Amino acid sequence: MPTDQPAKTGFIARMRAKINRPGSWLSYDLANLVPGRQIDAEVLDELETRLLSADVGVDATQHILEELRKKVARAELADVDALIAALTDAITAILLPSQKPLELNAKPFVLLVVGVNGSGKTTTIGKLARRFADARKHVILAAGDTFRAAAIEQLGVWADRAGADIIQQQAGADPGAVVFDAVQAARSRRADVVIIDTAGRLHSQSHLMDELKKVKRVIQRVEPSAPHEVLLVLDANQGQNALTQATQFNEAVGVTGLVLTKLDGTAKGGIVIAIARKLGLPIRFIGVGEQADDFGEFDARAFAGALVSGDRHP
Repeated sequence: MPTDQPAKTGFIARMRAKINRPGSWLSYDLANLVPGRQIDAEVLDELETRLLSADVGVDATQHILEELRKKVARAELADVDALIAALTDAITAILLPSQKPLELNAKPFVLLVVGVNGSGKTTTIGKLARRFADARKHVILAAGDTFRAAAIEQLGVWADRAGADIIQQQAGADPGAVVFDAVQAARSRRADVVIIDTAGRLHSQSHLMDELKKVKRVIQRVEPSAPHEVLLVLDANQGQNALTQATQFNEAVGVTGLVLTKLDGTAKGGIVIAIARKLGLPIRFIGVGEQADDFGEFDARAFAGALVSGDRHP
């Protein structure tokens, strides 16, 4: 979906300020480690350690270092600035295939949101609802997390803030029934978007993953082409475990897009690189805080720049 340019620029500035605090940038203090000398194997070993510590993962780290070693062999990296630029380019190249904005290509556009407990699903749904409402879309929220009364209440608060409709039942109701009603309502009210919340579940809980598959089947009974997006919300603080979650949710329900949350609370933003390298799934949005403005579309080059150089450059 199109993004207002000033808002996008503002989000990138906030992301740079929050994503990696001083001391955790990949290039932090690198100039002092290699003053006045050429880039050599020792410098690349230091970078390898930093990449692995940032949860970039073995596969992506090896790929990045291969690219850098080729440039060293061709004497293209004369100094630290050249190394930092090359590192940013190598990371951007991995991330770019995952830079695919969400497009509302159906009406109603049915968006199923999944993830483990505590990943930030409900907050993400609220921010999405606000985003769509600001774009003058008629939004319906489905309170499909019927296990927790608090989840239904929280979704109701977000619906009020966004001016969205909400379809809900009592806690303990069948999630499939709520979802069925929501998609039916979206059709009859000619809504633009229906966003379905689901109960948090561990990727290893097979009976709950089976329930997600059932919810997906219920959606398809009402709208055969739906869900048009299965959005997996991942907490970046989970590191390599987030990659495992993404792999197993994808196998169970066919994830079509990712949201990475809580990137302001971790020095391990490299997990985004690991996920892009291994799964190649579209990264639709990232979150760097609790405020509505701390949520925006994923920009590969801006993210790579923030990860490598923190807030040092505009």
